[in-house]
Amino acid sequence: MSTEENKAAERRLTEEVWNKRNPGAVDEFVAADVVEHNPILGLGPGREGFRQALNMVFAGFPDVQITVEDEIAEGDKVALRWSGHATHRGEFMGIPATNKQVTVAGIDIYRYAGGKRVETWRYWDILGLMRQLGAVPSPSSAAKASAQAHTSTR
Repeated sequence: MSTEENKAAERRLTEEVWNKRNPGAVDEFVAADVVEHNPILGLGPGREGFRQALNMVFAGFPDVQITVEDEIAEGDKVALRWSGHATHRGEFMGIPATNKQVTVAGIDIYRYAGGKRVETWRYWDILGLMRQLGAVPSPSSAAKASAQAHTSTR
């Protein structure tokens, strides 16, 4: 397939799988034995691991919307810079719903063969997401807590 066809497939995947929250459509876009070099949330290998991660994200963030900020392709690879916006309405990674609005960003690179993703490299701001959910203190709140603890021990 051409570079433009690979880009179009990735845009369709983003819309159909992520924005319409349809993990059943994964088979159309992702090879069964896709190699996930750093899988979303560390779940199982291949297409099934990707589908498990999607289900976990959709359970915690049922209104998630992904925006493709940039899409660049060369040869058999497609790179996306994306942002996601959602409301934390269900359990996610053991964190009960907070009803907080969150924004997360990432950059992914995908290799395509035969019209499907066959290899993935993913980098997204999970730490920023955890801070927004209150599961990890932000640097400023951690510094304040440390200063208060230091002051109270004097």
